[in-house]
Amino acid sequence: METIQTIILAIIQGLTEFLPISSSAHLILISQMSGWSDQGLLVDVALHFGTLLAVIYYFRSEIVQMFEPHHFSSTQTLLHSPIGIITIATVPIVIVGGLFNEFIEQNLRSPSIIAVASIFFGILLYFADLKHAKKDEVLQLTLLIGLLIGLSQILALIPGTSRSGITITMGLFLGLSRVEALKFSFMLAIPVIAAATILQSIELFVIQLTDINYLHLFLGVFISFIIAFLTIRWFIEFVNRIGMLPFVIYRIFLGLIILLTL
Repeated sequence: METIQTIILAIIQGLTEFLPISSSAHLILISQMSGWSDQGLLVDVALHFGTLLAVIYYFRSEIVQMFEPHHFSSTQTLLHSPIGIITIATVPIVIVGGLFNEFIEQNLRSPSIIAVASIFFGILLYFADLKHAKKDEVLQLTLLIGLLIGLSQILALIPGTSRSGITITMGLFLGLSRVEALKFSFMLAIPVIAAATILQSIELFVIQLTDINYLHLFLGVFISFIIAFLTIRWFIEFVNRIGMLPFVIYRIFLGLIILLTL
């Protein structure tokens, strides 16, 4: 694996992990189009770890507030606190992902599935944003809304769907503001990416790799961290001013290009 491959993959991961355009779809497609050999599990861990550090660092003050003592005063309070809602919302994808990960890897990574998912869920995002724009008032995040958004994350196991895209879509449909939907989607990414990184790290421990390119690992973590951090900051400002339409157009265009080249 060449250094340029690591750099390009890190940029793609950092850009697409938190945008509603599916990071897995872009990583699969770039590998197929370029003819590159698989980057390997170790680089995957590095890329995910970089984006994980980015979202934790960006929301560091909110994360610290989640662990304030008053959230733990009772079971009821904890359950309806931000950390309780995020925990409950994460359970569905962890269970389903753990049970069906092998099936998904073997059967759902084709370009045609990526294309259809990109178009379909892009259109769904458009209608969710349109619905939001017509609402006079927005709702606050509750345990039920969090759970429903968490259930929608299961669809993100299909390449081309986009984890951030489907959670933002569901948040908008349920009545959250754009900023609230984005922030909750980003916060949900923390346990999901952390779980994926831990599972991949366990696999690496079993494999017991010996030939490790530390330059590639450092580049992967550093570049994906920087790009992801800048993307989160830009995305929140952009969507608050303009909305989701540019991402909807991109998703439909990407899906059509893939279908036309099959």
